[in-house]
Amino acid sequence: MNANRTSDTRLTPLNVGTIPDAWDVLKIAHVASRVTNGYVGPVLEHQTLSATDKVRYLQGFNIRPNRIELKNESYVSAEFDRAHPKSRLEENDILTVQSGHIGTTARVPKELAGSNCHALIITRLKPELIDSRYLTAYLNSHIGQARMRGLHVGSSIVHINTSELAEFKVPVPPLPEQRKIADILTTWDEALTQLDALIEAHERRKKALMQQLLTGKKRFPAFAKKPWEKVRMGEVLKRVFRPIDWSAEMSLSLVSLRRRCGGLFRRPDVLGADYKTQDLHVLHADDFLISKRQVAHGAWGLVTPEFAGSHVSKEYAILVNAAPQKLHMPFFAWLSQTPRMIRLSRVASTGVHIEKLIFDPDVFLRDSIRLPNDREEQRQIATILDTANQQLSLLRTQRAALDQQKRGLMQRLLTGKLRVKTTQTTT
Repeated sequence: MNANRTSDTRLTPLNVGTIPDAWDVLKIAHVASRVTNGYVGPVLEHQTLSATDKVRYLQGFNIRPNRIELKNESYVSAEFDRAHPKSRLEENDILTVQSGHIGTTARVPKELAGSNCHALIITRLKPELIDSRYLTAYLNSHIGQARMRGLHVGSSIVHINTSELAEFKVPVPPLPEQRKIADILTTWDEALTQLDALIEAHERRKKALMQQLLTGKKRFPAFAKKPWEKVRMGEVLKRVFRPIDWSAEMSLSLVSLRRRCGGLFRRPDVLGADYKTQDLHVLHADDFLISKRQVAHGAWGLVTPEFAGSHVSKEYAILVNAAPQKLHMPFFAWLSQTPRMIRLSRVASTGVHIEKLIFDPDVFLRDSIRLPNDREEQRQIATILDTANQQLSLLRTQRAALDQQKRGLMQRLLTGKLRVKTTQTTT
């Protein structure tokens, strides 16, 4: 390895891309003392939930890019662990997912040393040649992942085995430069992890607010003495039809609905002559739009002003507020996201399989909901939940921007287009 070559920043094109002349290209087998599989046999009889005599057991679903996720924990008996020492982990071992999200890699931290693992590739590195954090970052980068996927061109089975990973070539800077790159990327990962934790906390808060505010368990002091009332949905909502004057030359502004109450999204505009049906309807702001074939999966939502004037086919049902003095439509939109309302949508659908259910608006409107009898309370509930949602959206936007910036930085650091300053390299 050319660890003593320092300031030459000439970029050399190789099969891993263009890198500085001072870098090497090495197979993982060269920088590892071993590359082996975790245990791949059945383990059910060895799994244990007892507080003693157990060893943590890591599986593919625990591996996330650059980290090990322990939300779903598994354990095996100490007897099993003793019988399978080859799959026992040490600090700084690299774990790589073999199938599914192939190539996703995480480093074993000190606190998880001694764990055992299932159906993961274990790479034990030679620390004098490569920094485990650097290799983990490279394998998880879009560069490394694209090259991993390239191993399977034309293959119907997405899988990577130990021999393929051992032969995988990696650009390797001098060790001080690896460590500096790893330090920089670790700082970014820590910032992303903090944002992820903040997003999860806000998601939990939003769910708690929905559960409390939309059921009346938590009330505003001004409305505490005012009861909620049970009303049939047909009393406050009605179905409408707004057929368009279709022509072959008209431009259709089409929208659809995401599942899991994900809201509306635009589809590509088309000419009337190029669309399969002429039975189209126009949307107004504050309509409640329902996908008759996907509502069992939460495909419904409020039409916000930016979608007013858009078009939908007869595969959608449009409900409007029939009693503005009793119902605040944004409140109903939030209510529609509760498990009870999703169940009501399924009850109002006919079919033999969830993917073939067809929603009947008339049946749905015969069901009942509970509402604050003061419309102002509905409005305040919707405002609080809207604010919580806006905070979440802002955090997700910040996270996406930070991740994009990190990707750009990784592209430059991991190809040597941006050199870091160490005692052996210059910018």
